[in-house]
Amino acid sequence: MNDAIKNRFTTHDVTNQAPPLVPYNAYATDTALREAVAHEGGAWAEKALGDLGAAVGDEMMALGFLANENKPVFKPFDRFGHRIDEVEFHPAYHRLMSLGIQHGVANISWQHAERSGAHVARAAMMYLHSQADQGTSCPLTMTHAAVPVLRQSAVLADSWLPRIFSTEYDLRHVPAWEKRGNTIGMGMTEKQGGSDVRANTTRAYPVGASGPDQLYQLVGHKWFMSAPMCDAFLVLAQTERGISCFLLPRFAPSGERNAIRIQRLKNKLGDWSNASAEVEFHGALAWMVGEEGRGIATILEMVALTREDCMIGSAAIMRQALVQAIHHCRHRKAFGKFLIDQPLMQMVLADLALESEAAMAFSLRVARAIDASTRDPAAAAFARIATAIGKYWICKRCPPFVNEAQECLGGAGYVEESILPRLYRQAPLNSIWEGSGNIQCLDVLRALAREPETREALFAEFTGVKGANALLDAEVAGLATQLADTVDLEKRSRYLVERMALALQAATLLGAGNALVADNFCQSRFGGLRGAAFGSLPANVPATKLIERAF
Repeated sequence: MNDAIKNRFTTHDVTNQAPPLVPYNAYATDTALREAVAHEGGAWAEKALGDLGAAVGDEMMALGFLANENKPVFKPFDRFGHRIDEVEFHPAYHRLMSLGIQHGVANISWQHAERSGAHVARAAMMYLHSQADQGTSCPLTMTHAAVPVLRQSAVLADSWLPRIFSTEYDLRHVPAWEKRGNTIGMGMTEKQGGSDVRANTTRAYPVGASGPDQLYQLVGHKWFMSAPMCDAFLVLAQTERGISCFLLPRFAPSGERNAIRIQRLKNKLGDWSNASAEVEFHGALAWMVGEEGRGIATILEMVALTREDCMIGSAAIMRQALVQAIHHCRHRKAFGKFLIDQPLMQMVLADLALESEAAMAFSLRVARAIDASTRDPAAAAFARIATAIGKYWICKRCPPFVNEAQECLGGAGYVEESILPRLYRQAPLNSIWEGSGNIQCLDVLRALAREPETREALFAEFTGVKGANALLDAEVAGLATQLADTVDLEKRSRYLVERMALALQAATLLGAGNALVADNFCQSRFGGLRGAAFGSLPANVPATKLIERAF
């Protein structure tokens, strides 16, 4: 066939498409993250973060696709008919878990607890890991957050913490004490009450003596148990003295499989790489952790850290969506110009860049407060209220953010070959997990009413940057007036928490000292010229500079 005939059957040439983004270093290419890590005290972890960033932007990104394309499979029985209640994961999931634990995502803050900024370094690691895959971030989060709870029992801490602090991921189906490293899950939710855990009906019966560290049999049902192949789970159950906290191992102390019966895996909107299960306890053995009847207070030490990871996870999703949008717009042309050079697209990308950096910087600021909370009551008070504020706002902003990034890619952002559909499915999760928006707002009101030190810590954050930006000063003054008016405070709480969040993000950016970002954030969020959609910025915003800084 001659060339003329051959060309007749050539339907198209592939042009005007962005090249593959990978490999890239997700840490080295993120100026804002590197500056925030240094500002908040985690610069000593620079090498470790760079190593993880290189893995995230290469191998881990590919693994994230594989792990989400191959969902976990429930295996209730082995081939001989024995009940095994196992969940089979794709090798990509296990490799992601291994890399996360190896790099310290689950434990660097505890391994280096004596160093200032340990929680900042760990928050940055979670931020990086969650860009490649969000499902594995769930067990990594729970494993990290379980530590303060287990420390309430010297006996359990001595046994379990060395394996939790390990940098080895051991996927074998054997008792936890036979493994080189352990992961921890949790099971709080029951079908009759989600956030209202006081309504839980699962019962705990003492095997012998009752009280802390003693063994109990649990009977009941959990509507959601996250990551059911973890080595143990923190759960709540009723005793004679009320809701109590328990550590439930997947294998009983005898070495036999514990009486945990998986009923089914949840068919979820997102989080496909990880499994969530509905389970029953048929006399499953568990150790009581903390004081009997004080289970909610006990588990709240874990919840404080998991809520902070909801902030980090949402910020990470936003970051990866922004990276994808900027990369595409740099290489795609429309109407004779690259998208990145189109004025309206510049406004959208610049607005997304401001939102992304503010979410990340505030998350790391909260991590610094958590870091100092054991030795500084003011830091503890700030962490207490700022976590609830950030959990509400950052998680709320994530879904529309990802949708806007999808629009930047057009139809290419709606097909599964890109990462954007996965990020979009994932985006609502963190606003639901660990207490929905209303729960966070009520928590903020509760803290302000019952813990006056939280109000002092909140406004002290603004005092530190007073005079740096007139728009923020006016916003803070208005916020104080709004809070002084207690009429219908609960009904107004979403509005108030939103204003608190924006003010805290602005204060964090101003404190970091980058005027380009901080002043434009204040102008766009408090200047009165902003519309509801991303990209409706004042016309004088230096969009090109903000985009260049972002990626």
